Amino acid sequence: MPLVAKLLLFISVLGIFQTTNKPKVILFYGDSLTAGYGLSTEEAFPAIIDKTLNQKGKPVKVINAGLSGETSAGGLSRLDWVLRQPVDIFVLELGANDGLRGLPLDETRKNLQSIIDAVRKKYPGVNIVIAGMMVPPNMGPDYTAAFQKIFPDLAKKNNARLIPFLLQGVAGNEKLNNADGIHPNVEGHKIVATNVLKVLEPLL
Repeated sequence: MPLVAKLLLFISVLGIFQTTNKPKVILFYGDSLTAGYGLSTEEAFPAIIDKTLNQKGKPVKVINAGLSGETSAGGLSRLDWVLRQPVDIFVLELGANDGLRGLPLDETRKNLQSIIDAVRKKYPGVNIVIAGMMVPPNMGPDYTAAFQKIFPDLAKKNNARLIPFLLQGVAGNEKLNNADGIHPNVEGHKIVATNVLKVLEPLL
C-alpha cells in the first residue's frame, strides 16, 4: 500500500476513534437540588455522576446549571444563555419550587414544555431526562396528585426518559438531609446520584 494511502487510512481510523471517545455533554438544569444547596459543587449529585461515569470508562462532561430558588419560569428565562454550547443529554430538574409556592400547575407544565421545546429546537438529537418531583401533602390532595402527574405526562408526551422521583429513598429521612429537612446532605446526594444513574447510564 502506498505511503499516502497508509497515512489516509491512519487518519481515518484515528478520526473514528476520536469521535467514538468524545465525551458526551450532560447538562443538569435545575434548582437548589441540582446546585447542591449547603454543599460544595463537588459533593452535589451531578459531580458524583461525572466522577462515576468517567471512572467506568464512559467519558462525559457534566455541566451543573442548577440555581437555588429557581422556578420553571426562571429556568425558561435563562435557558438561551445555558444552551450556548452543544448538549447530548439534558436533565431537567425544575418545578419543585413552583409546587412549594403553590403556583398554578398549568403554568408549571407550560414552562417545562417550553424548555423541552427550546432544547429540542436547538439540538434536535438531544436526549432529555425529566426528574420527577413531589410536594408535601400539606399542599392538599388534589394539588399534590396533579403536581406529581406533570412529570410522567411530560416524559410520555416528549419521548423523554423519566426519573420517577428524584429524591426516592432520601426525602423525609433526617439522616440524609440538611437541617432544613428539604435539601439532601452529602450522603443524600450519593443516593440521588444512584437514582439518576439508573436512567441516565443506558443513554451512554
